[in-house]
Amino acid sequence: MKAVLFEEFRQPPSLRNVTDPTPSPGGVVIKVEATGLCRSDWHGWMGHDPDIRLPHVPGHELAGTVQAVGNRVTRWREGDRVTVPFVGGCGHCDECNSGNHQVCENQFQPGFTAWGSFAEYVAVDFADTNLVRLPETLDFVTAASLGCRFVTSFRAIVDQGRVRPGEWVAVHGCGGVGLSAVMIASAMGANVIAVDIADDKLDFARQIGAVATVNASSRQDVVGAVREITKGGAHVSIDALGHPATCFNSIANLRRRGRHVQVGLMVGDHSHPKIPMDRVIAYELEILGSHGMQAFRYSAMMDMIAAGKLAPEKLVGKRLSLDEAPAALMAMDSFEGLGIGVVVLGQ
Repeated sequence: MKAVLFEEFRQPPSLRNVTDPTPSPGGVVIKVEATGLCRSDWHGWMGHDPDIRLPHVPGHELAGTVQAVGNRVTRWREGDRVTVPFVGGCGHCDECNSGNHQVCENQFQPGFTAWGSFAEYVAVDFADTNLVRLPETLDFVTAASLGCRFVTSFRAIVDQGRVRPGEWVAVHGCGGVGLSAVMIASAMGANVIAVDIADDKLDFARQIGAVATVNASSRQDVVGAVREITKGGAHVSIDALGHPATCFNSIANLRRRGRHVQVGLMVGDHSHPKIPMDRVIAYELEILGSHGMQAFRYSAMMDMIAAGKLAPEKLVGKRLSLDEAPAALMAMDSFEGLGIGVVVLGQ
């Protein structure tokens, strides 16, 4: 099969012919129809993820059809249209037994713990626990765009942030994660403030539901701007970028008893950011992480999509071919373009 592969971190990946994967007893092989291009893939290529072993094929936001099935799989057959969370639970550890597959002690992550979906085929373990059936009305490109960014934002807003109608929600960073959070929080009835340094992204955030925007490149006091708009601070705030400045601002712009949700990855020198702990204590703030979403929670999100309350297809940005993926992967730190880039193989 053809796959994008790199043999050294930070060295250009290339399109290669590699051996087709085979399913594990509890896994499947999926024919990849589309796969999202995510900054987490860039982090992996940079060497920020200790689970990656070289040589490596990146890619973790995928949609396609089941091509081969392991002999212990009971719920899936060849030809089924599927997607999968970027964190796969083993199905039998303490966390999985409590329903928290997204923090499984033995988690499987295509594109990180194993070869990923920048390829014609990808093997996925723990299939009965993790595969998600796609409705016929959902195309593969949109399904791939749900990947890690849309579903992570869904869990961050709905399950972790516990957003309620009428609350103020600040979203710091309007890339794929942030724009997803804007759309989802708006659909939940919240008043959303989008924060970014690019006017085009802020304009787009308004188009999908934001009621106010703050350009952090022209308004240095982002915290003050959010507190002014909300008349006291956000009820919920999301760092969708993963930077010490956005993390600090997201916590500091909360009102009393507010909830901060950290979605953007904090890696390397950014792993231990400064936070206003004095305010966390005085205001009784909550600081929460959000790491993917369990397969069984997809149904709630799919129901909102089917009802027209969520329109993830609006967030699909550039469509790329597999041979364009290496250059696009290396450029992920430039934050160029709107929405979610998707590599399309099924055309």
